[in-house]
Amino acid sequence: MKAISLFSGGLDSALAIKIIQDQGIEVEGVYINIGFDANKDKILHLQKLADNLEIDFKVIDAKKEYIEKVLFSPVYGYGKNMNPCIDCHAFMIKKALEYMPEAGAEFIISGEVVGQRPMSQRLPALNAVNKLSEANGLLLRPLSAKLLPPTIPEIKGWVDREKLFGISGRDRKVQLSLAKKYNLEGFESPGGGCLLTDINFSKRLKDYHKYLPLTPDEINILKIGRHFNVDGYKIIISRNKDENPTLKEYEGKVFEKMFIINKPGPVGLIQKNAPIEIKIKAADMMVSYTKFNEADVKISAEVFQGKKKEKNEFKNYLI
Repeated sequence: MKAISLFSGGLDSALAIKIIQDQGIEVEGVYINIGFDANKDKILHLQKLADNLEIDFKVIDAKKEYIEKVLFSPVYGYGKNMNPCIDCHAFMIKKALEYMPEAGAEFIISGEVVGQRPMSQRLPALNAVNKLSEANGLLLRPLSAKLLPPTIPEIKGWVDREKLFGISGRDRKVQLSLAKKYNLEGFESPGGGCLLTDINFSKRLKDYHKYLPLTPDEINILKIGRHFNVDGYKIIISRNKDENPTLKEYEGKVFEKMFIINKPGPVGLIQKNAPIEIKIKAADMMVSYTKFNEADVKISAEVFQGKKKEKNEFKNYLI
């Protein structure tokens, strides 16, 4: 018997795995990558935790489908920012259901706890997730199972319901006690992992989507840099040398790159269809974020030749 676990890297998902393993069931961890995790080392962290749990681990890249089907048109709306939590959970379960035949699994588990999160883990929200995902009884939540209707794995006797838990609320004392029992370490802290819950990122994303279509190529560049909206055209300039590689590696179709070619300095992106006057302003912005005089700085195309201006001249464009 085998189960798939939605694998987030947090304590709750790790505990769900251990509880099911204790019943002699093989578990494979699955991370549905929608692109908006704040942890840039997420995959490395998950692999390390999977090794500690002695499970196989798979990443399913679902960024394109998530953008097209969920992000901008959620059935159950958003939380405080751009986080469509109920639709997001349902989407991940759907992707796990699609993967089940390939994995040779019979059901899915998750670390969700009744009442732990205000939008996505209240009892009505969990019911909404079940309905939207069309899980049809194949989704088991081991940490709160005794508070929920029996699932197919319980009804058919694959899993002993008496060995599951009835945890609810935001108090994590029971989970921390179980973590000690299982000697679990290296799990992520709860909350704060999804950029869609961040007010500043959400504002940037909303503004971007107002003017331009989002593809997976643009997700990473939305996470970094100084973002400007000049007459409806987007300009992005790196804040430090650590951000330069992300903009240099951009391979999408929306922006072209700007480089300072004879001095150390930032990397920039400018909308490809921006008119000449916007591109010149973008060059001025690039020059303003260097330490050098205007005459010493060369931008990577003639149209981008700018003049030294004070940074605060551009503050009204900053997103």
